[in-house]
Amino acid sequence: MQFDPALAAQAALQEAEIELGSDWETAVELEHTFSSNAGATARKAYEALLTLAQRHPEAHSFQAFCIYITWQQVTEETIAHHFQTGIRLCETYLASEAKNLREIEQITELYGSFRSGLGMEEEDEIQVEFRRDIPKGGD
Repeated sequence: MQFDPALAAQAALQEAEIELGSDWETAVELEHTFSSNAGATARKAYEALLTLAQRHPEAHSFQAFCIYITWQQVTEETIAHHFQTGIRLCETYLASEAKNLREIEQITELYGSFRSGLGMEEEDEIQVEFRRDIPKGGD
């Protein structure tokens, strides 16, 4: 990766203060719990942050923050669900009106990593090769 997702998460969270309004303090508390714990406690805080993000779909920096911490969650607990969550969050973010070019580039990179984690990139290459091997026209 060309960047540190943990540092990118911190920067995105700071940029999200205005976006979150009255939910800002809640987000900071949940992030602190997520960052300073592991296991079930961190997972609960992570899930609460994702729920908070659903209430603020136009908060692009906060959406980016959630993508970065999903990568952190993947490294903590490598299960398909987290990769799938990352893919869904990235697709939503990349389809939005997000304007931060740096975040778009980083999230595009993470999107590829989430897909690779589920073997989706390999599957696409196999499909391309399969199509090449199918007889054409007068073969």
